[in-house]
Amino acid sequence: MTETAPRREANSAHSQAGALSARRLGALLIGAGLVGLAAAIVLLVEKLELLVNPDYIPTCNVSPILSCGSVMTTPQAEAFGIPNPIIGIAGFAAVAVVGGAVLAGSGFRLWFWVGTQVGVTFAVVFVHWLIFQSLYVIGALCPYCMIVWAVTIPIFWYTTVFNLQHFQGPPPRWARQCIEFATGYHGVILTAWILAVIALIAARFWDYWISLM
Repeated sequence: MTETAPRREANSAHSQAGALSARRLGALLIGAGLVGLAAAIVLLVEKLELLVNPDYIPTCNVSPILSCGSVMTTPQAEAFGIPNPIIGIAGFAAVAVVGGAVLAGSGFRLWFWVGTQVGVTFAVVFVHWLIFQSLYVIGALCPYCMIVWAVTIPIFWYTTVFNLQHFQGPPPRWARQCIEFATGYHGVILTAWILAVIALIAARFWDYWISLM
């Protein structure tokens, strides 16, 4: 059964209402990129201080659970042979620059957005690997790292939403419906995603959170 004209119009109106403009994406990339960049710089400074002085206590060592020092000294903190904050500084600086260019009205070709999508996809996969390692292997949380997690997820999600809206071809009906759902309810999906991560953190360290009450 085909969609009726009013239903198609309603779906189109909903999709347009939820559309993500280049201007909004640019502003988000600048803001999230700068926040992530600041967190990565602080992490690198703390890492260098710890390398120079093994007795140094990082500013984000709040408790046995909330402890950057416990995370910085693990192999996971240098997943590719260099401190992770160096990767973060390069990546978030690039995100902020792209956001500034998009906000200024620069138009990029499809290959550029494909490359950007690959980059943010790598970032979000890497961040979720780090989340898993922090929760279930290291058993500690780095507050500055969590700031990086918090900005990487929306950077990936809204870049993806933008690309789906502006560069999709003629997909099959099922794929089109998935795209319409993702773009129409992008805020709901992002909120559920972040709440899921918070729930994992709460569940993993529940005994500690209870002890603070």
